[in-house]
Amino acid sequence: MQPETVLLHDATRPSWSGSGPRPIRARIWPSRREGPAATVLLSHGTGGAGEDLDWLAAPLNEAGFLVASVDHHGNSYNDEYLVQGFTLVSERPRDISYLLDHVQGQYDVDERRIGSAGFSLGGYTVAALLGAEIDARVMSALFAGHVPAPHVPEFPDLMEVLRAKYSSEQLELLAQSAARPVRDPRVRAGALFAPGIAEVLTPASLRMIEAPVLVRWGDVDDITPPAENAHVYADLMPRAEAASVGATAGHYVFLGDREDPSRVREAAASDAVDFFTRHL
Repeated sequence: MQPETVLLHDATRPSWSGSGPRPIRARIWPSRREGPAATVLLSHGTGGAGEDLDWLAAPLNEAGFLVASVDHHGNSYNDEYLVQGFTLVSERPRDISYLLDHVQGQYDVDERRIGSAGFSLGGYTVAALLGAEIDARVMSALFAGHVPAPHVPEFPDLMEVLRAKYSSEQLELLAQSAARPVRDPRVRAGALFAPGIAEVLTPASLRMIEAPVLVRWGDVDDITPPAENAHVYADLMPRAEAASVGATAGHYVFLGDREDPSRVREAAASDAVDFFTRHL
């Protein structure tokens, strides 16, 4: 089944690339079953797009789930790369909540059976929907350059561009804004694949997440190193179901256009179908 595509606009937030509301491009796979559908919403990684996770969307849809993915404005190759899209990351979970509003209005969604899955920065996005919160002090220090920022291959001069665009006072306000909770109580379970930016989250918020969470990573991931990211999520979230996908698996094995001789994505998708079937 090919997904339906739709361009949505969130009038409550402005576009970062000129006038008008925030654009949200979505891909939607309606459920193949009759009656209210269990639903899984997908969030792509830094600089990616919704179709990067088609390897996950297709088996979920075949298992009966309504599946919808989104291109995050300013952080997707289907859009333009904008410094705000790479740094103001708490806007991403708000995109998923807006997408959920849309699918609930257009499709027969079982409101008791809603989950979300994401890769890399999309893993953070899912955790934030479940209750993870950014530490404003850490984010402020990153923005100001007091602590080193992680390298972003898609935007190598990210922090220099950010500091050229905003004053110190504006950056502090942005850091405070990023720390506001974006939890969506409609989302009951989450799957995180090679999740990132654990270092900017408050450990207390991760410990308070009551939802079941699937966490998967590759042991040789040098983009979101597991010891600093996936292991943190797995160790702190009380109901995490965590495991490595392989000793030779790297970060980008979770992208649908990459070589996967060990069929890591197939196994990860099977784990996700089982996980969401059990918990939704």
